[in-house]
Amino acid sequence: MNKSKIAYISFDTVPAPKGAAIHIEAFSVALAAAFSHIHLLTVSPTTDLIDSVQIHAQVMQTMLPALGENLIQRILYFRRILRVWLQGKQFDTIHIRSIYEGLVIAINKNLYCDKLIFEVNGLPSIELKYRYPAIVDDQELLHKLYSQEQICFSVADLIVTPSAVTAKYLQQQRNIPADKIRVIPNGVDLEVFTYRLTENANDLPLQMLYFGTLSPWQGVSLAIEALGLINRDFPAYLTVIGQAREYQIKALTQLALKLGIADKLTILEPMSQKDLVTKIHASDMILSPLTANDRNLVQGCCPLKILEGMATGTPVIASDLPVVQELGEDGVHFLLVKPGSAKAIKDAALRLHHEKELATQLAVNARQRIENYYTWQQAGDALVKAYQELGIKRSITV
Repeated sequence: MNKSKIAYISFDTVPAPKGAAIHIEAFSVALAAAFSHIHLLTVSPTTDLIDSVQIHAQVMQTMLPALGENLIQRILYFRRILRVWLQGKQFDTIHIRSIYEGLVIAINKNLYCDKLIFEVNGLPSIELKYRYPAIVDDQELLHKLYSQEQICFSVADLIVTPSAVTAKYLQQQRNIPADKIRVIPNGVDLEVFTYRLTENANDLPLQMLYFGTLSPWQGVSLAIEALGLINRDFPAYLTVIGQAREYQIKALTQLALKLGIADKLTILEPMSQKDLVTKIHASDMILSPLTANDRNLVQGCCPLKILEGMATGTPVIASDLPVVQELGEDGVHFLLVKPGSAKAIKDAALRLHHEKELATQLAVNARQRIENYYTWQQAGDALVKAYQELGIKRSITV
C-alpha cells in the first residue's frame, strides 16, 4: 500500500465563485508549501471523474462526480465514488470539511490515515434547514446528521474552525475539549482585493453593494427593505451579486416591486474576484445584514464578504452579531447595526453619506486591520502551525 502525505477532501466544487472554494484553494496552497505534495479531492463540475489536475505547485486535484436529483442522492453517490478512490491508499493526514465526505473516512480512520483533521465551517444539523425548510420537522434526519457529526468530532485528532463563536458551541454543546480546537479565521488576498478610497459627491445617488450567497441567513431582503426606506429621503441604488436559486431571485425582485424600487435594484450572477473588486470600488458602501438566527448566533461563521470588503477602501455596514464583533470594532472598522432592522441599515447608510470623514476613517482602519490580522498568508501559517503541533513534520527543502 502506497502512503502519501496529505489529502484535503471536500464536498465542494473548486474552483467556484464561492467563499468555500476560495478558502479551500488558499489552505491547499499553504499546506503544499509546508508539507509538499497535497491531494485535493473535490466535487466534479460535470458528470465525469476528472483525475490528477495540477492546479498549483505541489497540489494535484481530483474531482469526483456527485450525481443525483437532490442533495441526499448527490452525497450518497459521492460517498460511493470516494470509497472506491480511497481503496489502496493511505495518508499521513486527511483533512475534511464536513460529514458529507468525512463520515466515510471517520468510520474507517485507521484504514485511511494516521491523523484526521476536521475543519468545521458549517454543520448540516443546524444550517441545512435554511436550505430545505421541510426538514425542520424531520427529527429522524436531523438526529442522523447530528450523530454523524459527533462521530467525526470524536475520531478527529484536531478540529479547525474560523470563528470563536463556533469554537464556543463545539465546547459547550458538543463536549469537545478546548485543546482539540484551533480557531483560524478566514483571510483576504490583498493583491486581489486592492485598496482605493471611495469618493461620492453629496448630490449623487448612493451606490450600495451586497455580495455573497443569497441564503436566508444573509439577510438580503433587509438590504432591499433598507433601500426602500433610504429612497424616501435620498436617491440610492443597490447591486446584489451572488449565487442564488431562481425562487430566491424571484422573491427579492417581488419585494422590490412591492416597495416601488424595482428600478433601484440590480441582481447579478457571481463574477470573478477581479470584476467583483471593480464593483466594490464603484460603490459607496457594502452591506452585510446577517440575521440573528442559530446559523449565525449558535453555529457561528467568519463572513468572508465582510473581510474582503474591509480590505478595499469601501466602508462596511454589518449586523451587530458576535461573529462580526470578533472581526473588528464598531465605529472604528465598520458600522454595526441592530440585526433585523432595515431602519438601522438606512440610518447607518445615510450617516456614512453625510459624515465623509467617518467613512474615510472606517475604510483606512479596516484595511489596516485586515493587513495585520486577516490575510490568507496568516491563516495558512496558523494552519501549518496547527498541523505541526499535531506532530506532522514539514517537508525539508534544499
